[in-house]
Amino acid sequence: MNGVDIMRSLTVGTRGSELAVTQTNWVINQLKEVVPHLEIKTKVIVTKGDLMQKSNIPLSKIGGKGLFLKEIERALLDGEIDFAVHSMKDVPAELPPGLKIGCIPIREDARDCLISKGNQSLDSLPSGAVIGTSSLRRQAQILAYRSDLIVESIRGNIDTRIRKMNEGSFDATVLATAGLKRLGWTEKISERISVDIMTPAIGQGALMIECREQDDELGQILSLLHHAETAKVIAAERSFQQLFQGGCHLPIAAHGQVIEGRVRLTGMVAEPDGSKTFQGVIEGDDPVQVGRELAVQLLDQGAGIVIDSVKETIQKAVQNR
Repeated sequence: MNGVDIMRSLTVGTRGSELAVTQTNWVINQLKEVVPHLEIKTKVIVTKGDLMQKSNIPLSKIGGKGLFLKEIERALLDGEIDFAVHSMKDVPAELPPGLKIGCIPIREDARDCLISKGNQSLDSLPSGAVIGTSSLRRQAQILAYRSDLIVESIRGNIDTRIRKMNEGSFDATVLATAGLKRLGWTEKISERISVDIMTPAIGQGALMIECREQDDELGQILSLLHHAETAKVIAAERSFQQLFQGGCHLPIAAHGQVIEGRVRLTGMVAEPDGSKTFQGVIEGDDPVQVGRELAVQLLDQGAGIVIDSVKETIQKAVQNR
């Protein structure tokens, strides 16, 4: 990309985890490549989700959306920062009034990956092996594929989860491949799990840069990093998610691809214990329509009953905290 000559000083907001800071620095470097004279400062913001990471309560039982965004979005609206870098899978279906998606950069590997003792694969783990994950989506698909495994909740950032596994609390854990690649930790990966076995979370592997609606100049700058194909499949995945009115704490998954200009979307809803799964695949030209049609297809199969049951369980857990 050719450099654009714009002089401007900006502040970007980010969570303080190593991965969040690494992702933000990647975006800063990409922006400076296309706009060399930008001055960009980083402001670390602690979110409710970060605070809850220190508790033993699974995020799936905390409820609500945007646990890792609200404080950052407030800083945006208050003018404390100019833009923010988020993991797309943390972003709710609707943004607060006054904010917009500035751009969606090119997606990293969307797959989940297994990290295990002895570098074992999902197939080679012994019966009764304990896998740590706080994701109902991952739990459901692990148990649907191998009902002889045990899934237990694990909390914390990437290095904390790996440390807990190495200390003997778990035999393996499942993480997003993209995060490990961005951190330069791919040597820790035992297996990149096929999307045929484990459909990724909506937006997994993608970033979203958020800014204020009225900041047209910044919007033009950020658009230089926009990747149209990534945005197209993310639109399909998020459209699928929207009909279920749920976030990443629900056992919902979708993975989009662009094949010869058309969007192919795979969607999945499952019982948390893996006993029942609803799956489908749809292709089309309009990503939003593709997502809606696939969601309706799974709802017609009975997926809505599963989601309502999970939401009720989460609500009771929230009330009893």
